[in-house]
Parts: sequence; C-alpha cells; structure tokens
Amino acid sequence: QVQLEESGGGLVQAGGSLRLSCAASGPTFTSYVMGWFRQSPGKEREFVAAISWSGGSPDYKDSVKGRFTISRDNAKNTVYLQMNSLKPEDTAVYYCARRVGTLLSRQPPAYDYWGRGTQVTVSS
Repeated sequence: QVQLEESGGGLVQAGGSLRLSCAASGPTFTSYVMGWFRQSPGKEREFVAAISWSGGSPDYKDSVKGRFTISRDNAKNTVYLQMNSLKPEDTAVYYCARRVGTLLSRQPPAYDYWGRGTQVTVSS
C-alpha cells in the first residue's frame, strides 16, 4: 500500500518562501511520476507541478513557472516543492500525488494515490 505524507506548509508573508516535502512509502517509488496539486475553498483541485522518475524536464503550471521548483530524491523516497516569491493567490491546500507510468500529466484522475494535504497560507 502506497502512502504519501506532505509536510512543510504554513503561514508566510507575500514574497516569502516555503519548501514542501512529500514522503512516500510503499513499492518502487522510482517508477512513478510524482505531482503537486492545490485546492482553494470553492475551487477545483488544480495542477501545480509534476516530475518524472528521472527528474528531467518537469512540468509546471504557467503561473508558478520561475517561482516554484519541483525535485525528488529517490534515495529518500521524497519529492519536494520549493516555493519562492509566494503570492496571496498561492494560498491553498497542497497535495502530492503518484501516477503510474512515465508520462507526466496535469489531470488529477491520472494519479492513483494522494496525500492528505498541507495548508499554505500567504498573507498580503
């Protein structure tokens, strides 16, 4: 059974930084795509970033390009989301998710395991 656990969320002022972590337990972490999504109250869950097992050519939502960086450490079974220059509109619950296969996807249904999420609040 795969389990994903996010950490690192919190309250930060606009312009600040946070680093989210997602620790995975279960089989063959390196064979899966890992993604970060976020959801604000009253809104649908949206794609933020995704990374392949090799770590090459990650994909980002346009509004976070240049500010967020996704990375992974396969030896630690952990994926990270470094978030810089945070804006109030980045406020959401952030979820990590695992997708079977090698192709990146921006669609939540493509991911089969999800963490419980970590709250990120950016004050203006």
